[in-house]
Amino acid sequence: MDKQMLTMQLKAVADENRLTLLSCMKNGEVCVCDFVEVLQISQPAVSQQLKKLKDVGIIQERKEGTWKYYRLNDELSPVVQAVVESLQTDTSCQCDSDSCGVEAT
Repeated sequence: MDKQMLTMQLKAVADENRLTLLSCMKNGEVCVCDFVEVLQISQPAVSQQLKKLKDVGIIQERKEGTWKYYRLNDELSPVVQAVVESLQTDTSCQCDSDSCGVEAT
């Protein structure tokens, strides 16, 4: 990995909200609607945070209907992997039928 990409990835994870997003994704894919609930910020603001992580290859997105789902990239740089591993898993990021139209399990 070149220095420029490493710098961009480190900047992307150097934010409390983005670290919270990553801790939510440690258990797998999460709907964007759940991030709004967890961060208590607007959906456009959540999307801005997710875009920064996606642009540097830390997360991937998948669209289903009107909703987008995000998960950690399968291959992370060793530095980003270490950051993610150091985060406590946030289990409050579960799809809620009231917020995203998916039946809760």
